[in-house]
Amino acid sequence: MPALPRLTGSDVVVAPPAGGPGNWAGGPSAIMLDSSVFLAYRLRRPIGSGRGYANVVARSSDGVHFTTVAEVTRERFGGASLERPALVVTPEGRWRLYVSVATPGTKHWRVDLLEADEPGKLGDAPALTVLPGSAEIGVKDPVLHFDGLRWHLWASVHPLETPEHADRMSTWYATSPDGVDWAWQGVALAPRPGHWDARGVRLSAVSVHEGTLTATYDGRATAGENWEERTGTATGALGPDGLFGPLTAAPAAPCGSPHPPHGLRYLTTVPGRLYYEVTRPDGAHELRTEPTPD
Repeated sequence: MPALPRLTGSDVVVAPPAGGPGNWAGGPSAIMLDSSVFLAYRLRRPIGSGRGYANVVARSSDGVHFTTVAEVTRERFGGASLERPALVVTPEGRWRLYVSVATPGTKHWRVDLLEADEPGKLGDAPALTVLPGSAEIGVKDPVLHFDGLRWHLWASVHPLETPEHADRMSTWYATSPDGVDWAWQGVALAPRPGHWDARGVRLSAVSVHEGTLTATYDGRATAGENWEERTGTATGALGPDGLFGPLTAAPAAPCGSPHPPHGLRYLTTVPGRLYYEVTRPDGAHELRTEPTPD
């Protein structure tokens, strides 16, 4: 199963913009290239003070100390808020940043794509909507995998029939020949009634080895746990058609912060290192990293 944080021997990578609930640094997406770690993450202030106001792309030679190379703000997309980005490099060496954008005045989310020939140019790249959602669903927080033939994507999908239930989420699975035009294949992971993830589930990272998919995901039991999800694990398998089937959640208890309300979410990995968003004693969220357990 995927490694989960031990919450010891960790380092703060990015501190929140201020102390207290609603101030977050996190939602990381990490890749390793040529011995450097590239990290995309989200910065947020409380509702009424900016919400998710920026996505940042940064580079590090040691996996702990990062230098910003690009930044985009919510105004760039005409959005009310930004959430977790997804950073990938195509086989052709193109850099892509998938940005989750909230539609003002609604509970709707969409995903836009920025593409450039180097990470420092992503901030000026034109935006293309690739996962528009609809009047019935909002789509955000994609996780991507390229298998050499096609792209695979898992995204958080929120039903929009009533605003009071729009926090509910499941993970849907899609495929694409180019990472731009996507076809939905079905629900990959759904909430489990009576469990710690009964209200919502959202994949945060995937790893594929010899046809077996292992994943980490965020979950919450109630609407009151929105924004303070904890992290669990799940597994799946590649079918004969080259598509991944539904995932099965592990029965183990989730991993959370020791500080109430115990949020630990958006876990992502590179070889030898974990990155995650975690609740601090003052209720703010910070982006931390720690070595992968041996």
